[in-house]
Amino acid sequence: MPNTRPFAEQNAIRYRLRSKTWAASMQTARDNPLLQPWDEPFGLPPFTRVRAEHFTPAFEEAMTRHRAEIDRIANTREAPTFENTIAALDRRGRLLMRTEQLFFNLTASETSPALQAVERDVAPKLAAHDIAILLNEKLFARIEELHAKRAELGLNVEQLRLLERVHLDSVLAGARLSSAAKARLSKIVEQLAQLQTSFAQNVLADEAEWCLWLNNDDLKGLPDAVRQAAKAAAEQRGKPEAWAITLSRSLVAPFLTHSDRRDLREQVFKAWTGRGENDGAHDNRPVAREILKLRTEQARLNGYSTFADYALVDRMAGKPAAVAELLAQVWEPAKAKAAVECEALRAIARARGEPDEIAPWDWRYYAEQVRRERYDIDDAMVKPYFSLDRMVEAALDCAQRLFGIEFVKRPDIAPYHPDVRVYEVRRGEYPIGVFLHDNFARPTKRGGAWMGHYRSQSRIDGDVLPIVVNNNNFAQGSPALLSLDDVRTLFHEFGHGLHGLLSQVTYERLSGTRVLRDFVELPSQLFEHWALEPEVLKKHARHVDTGAPIPDELIARVLKARRFNQGFETVEYTACALLDMALHAQAPDDGVDITEFERDELARLGMPREMVLRHRLPHFAHLFSSSSYAAGYYVYMWAEVLDADGYDAFVEAGNPFDPAVAARLLRYVYSSGNTIEPRAAYRAFRGRDAKVEPLLIKRGLVEQPQPA
Repeated sequence: MPNTRPFAEQNAIRYRLRSKTWAASMQTARDNPLLQPWDEPFGLPPFTRVRAEHFTPAFEEAMTRHRAEIDRIANTREAPTFENTIAALDRRGRLLMRTEQLFFNLTASETSPALQAVERDVAPKLAAHDIAILLNEKLFARIEELHAKRAELGLNVEQLRLLERVHLDSVLAGARLSSAAKARLSKIVEQLAQLQTSFAQNVLADEAEWCLWLNNDDLKGLPDAVRQAAKAAAEQRGKPEAWAITLSRSLVAPFLTHSDRRDLREQVFKAWTGRGENDGAHDNRPVAREILKLRTEQARLNGYSTFADYALVDRMAGKPAAVAELLAQVWEPAKAKAAVECEALRAIARARGEPDEIAPWDWRYYAEQVRRERYDIDDAMVKPYFSLDRMVEAALDCAQRLFGIEFVKRPDIAPYHPDVRVYEVRRGEYPIGVFLHDNFARPTKRGGAWMGHYRSQSRIDGDVLPIVVNNNNFAQGSPALLSLDDVRTLFHEFGHGLHGLLSQVTYERLSGTRVLRDFVELPSQLFEHWALEPEVLKKHARHVDTGAPIPDELIARVLKARRFNQGFETVEYTACALLDMALHAQAPDDGVDITEFERDELARLGMPREMVLRHRLPHFAHLFSSSSYAAGYYVYMWAEVLDADGYDAFVEAGNPFDPAVAARLLRYVYSSGNTIEPRAAYRAFRGRDAKVEPLLIKRGLVEQPQPA
């Protein structure tokens, strides 16, 4: 029925309704800490005041404001310039960015059913919001015009890099496609966000729900540190009288390494490798199938035959053939070395009067026996020297010696969980960032280890300091003791953290870790080298009970054993990278049965039956919780070529903290963000392109040349 009220009365009603809506909106903003200025020290999020119900209205308001900002840029009558288009884009969306960064850090580190419900609802909306901006025709026309005449604009190196990156973002998103194709791409991106969220939540649910309860008779073979960690896990789950093995890698790996109970090792191993593959609500097999189907369609709409071809356009590798060439140099030598290692495991099993058919849940156990026999070393021997607190001190000290920065504890700042430690990062008397260290496993935290941002560095409108977090999943203890693998993980993630903290660029789009995917692992993997530097160990690896420094002869044994079991470790990683590339080089219209594909592809590759993948497909979060590492898991190996070759610069200088080499490393790798093309950045640091031989030597896949 048409409205028959007089015009003036209609206007008055509209005004009252708008006023009420505006007043309600203002009240919501006043009640919502996410929509208020953050007045915590350094602009940290107001962790203690934020609740799950604050996020949905905050996201809605932030997206509304961001759309209005984009519309003003796209619809201005002024001719496009770098400043009014490209720089303007970099300035916009700050409310949305800070809300996203807080939210997704919390859903990974300290989630809840309420946060997970918000995540399921908001993930596709955010994806739709982002793709709508990338496909905005008026906005892209301005970007395209600037890109076409970029050589004439008088831009500096960083400005030109930003223009090129912004343009490529839109092109790869489909900005040049027809309206119908854009509409379909938008729907695909939205669906992928929803499915990827489901995949991650399914894995977390399996990890949180499964637990192996142990009694005193089940502890045979477990060192005191592992028993303490299992006791702490049981206490965390309300059974202080028991011991618990959860699906945290920091509990699974040592249990498989030390437990004399083969039946229990098998149970833990099958639960660990079966995450996401259990019938029921958390089954990731249909989720992955749909993700792969949509990725294939996304690639084809953008003009590529497979998702692998599409994904590698914006990587250093460029094409799947370059990845295949690298992995081929490693795969067969790794299998050959693993076969030799396996024979050693069989021999020690026979010597102990045990079956010499090595199952996947036996490998770590017998490898530990071989390591004890050959190198007179085991985890139980070295762990007392690797307390978490000491190793954190070691990582911070290395950063200070290399890059001249200091980490100052700030116990006065309240984090999002009591486990988290907060540091102010300074160069001299000036703060350059904030570092949050979250090291322990808990049921509300996803597995693995990762680095995140609560805020990225920029200086487009004055200095904005980065707020960076490192997450690990170490087992708690009194004190917490780390394995050698844990120590490397800690240093690895801290390398990522430094990449974010040391960034010194103008534009947020180019800041910190926002580099090409096969370059982002260089700063992290390179920093791992300092974890086992004798000079670092002598200073920081001290016995947890006596305080005595680690003996020289034990350091020598640790270093001698570095290449031990590298066949196994290289095979379990490289198989994942090969499987990832093969999976995304497929182009079926109806998706892929991932269990069947995994079995068939591993058979084709000749995967040793005594081993499994480091990450099986049903829980392979790198591939299916986002698209970041899809057709990109190879990047760890690609970056390892760079890190092995790069660390040799310090070896050649004769000093692991050589000031000149460290200065080049800071300038061209850790602080330059994405302002320099990665190959050019590496050449500027190293003086030449990287060579693959240091990687092969580091892993013991070829013999190290002896000096003449």
